[in-house]
Amino acid sequence: MNKITALFKIKYPIIQAGMIWVSGYKLASAVSNAGGLGIIGAGSMYPEVLREHIQKCKKATSKPFGVNVPMLYPNIDEIMKIIVEEGVKIVFTSAGNPKTWTSYLKENGIIVVHVVSSSAFALKAQNAGVDAIVAEGFEAGGHNGRDETTTFTLIPMVKEQITIPVIAAGGIATGRGMLAAMALGADAVQVGSRFAASIESSAHESFKKTIVEVKEGDTQLTLKELAPVRLIKNKFYQDIQHLYEKCPTKEELIELLGRARAKKGMFEGDLIEGELEIGQIAGLIHEINSAEEIVMEMMTDFETARKEVMSFNF
Repeated sequence: MNKITALFKIKYPIIQAGMIWVSGYKLASAVSNAGGLGIIGAGSMYPEVLREHIQKCKKATSKPFGVNVPMLYPNIDEIMKIIVEEGVKIVFTSAGNPKTWTSYLKENGIIVVHVVSSSAFALKAQNAGVDAIVAEGFEAGGHNGRDETTTFTLIPMVKEQITIPVIAAGGIATGRGMLAAMALGADAVQVGSRFAASIESSAHESFKKTIVEVKEGDTQLTLKELAPVRLIKNKFYQDIQHLYEKCPTKEELIELLGRARAKKGMFEGDLIEGELEIGQIAGLIHEINSAEEIVMEMMTDFETARKEVMSFNF
């Protein structure tokens, strides 16, 4: 048991990322039942839809699970009220100032974790009173930090600045990656892309199949003028690049992005015009497995790699 497994009361130091259109109650409960920490992604849910997923998750697992809340969510007050009313014990906050909601959540007996992309923001989150932070490198899929700091550069820098537990995220989908992150100071890992391609993921089957077909170099961070996001290079991505050739205004980028692109791509399976968010590590994802298989495979790989390292002679 380490700081994170003790904090969350879980068996393995594996946290499933709270992803829009991907991580509903089926995935969250499956990861929790397998010994990790499952997270419901509130970012793509209306308040009452989130309540329904929380209630279903409580029925599907007796193990701890959490909710991820992007703080730019327009119905944030209602979301937080539902989380408290439904007795959620763990909340991951992101995309906003941790000072805004940390005190309220902790006053209601909730463990708070904040997602950051720099050591400066990690320190601010610690000062705001969060219990742990997720340090996410720019290899990660979806919305990302502007500084493009890689995970294995970020983790030791964050560890140097704070005293609370650190969860590494971005570019981790295997037990060997988990071992490497923990060797650099992480207490656990947050895994997104690998679980996006799981059987229990709420992503469209066409998107899941696309994930396992992704090769090295098939994703790119873009739209930094709006909110940096890592996308698969489909037609929509190419349309963005063509627009960049004309030095677009922010308004022109917003017009191209339109509404519900992420839902169209990841949830509805439009692989041409949809926004397909996935991490660089997708190049190492070759199968669509169950959440339990993913957790067990990662732990087996972790133990194998650890024994190999211990056997090195220098």
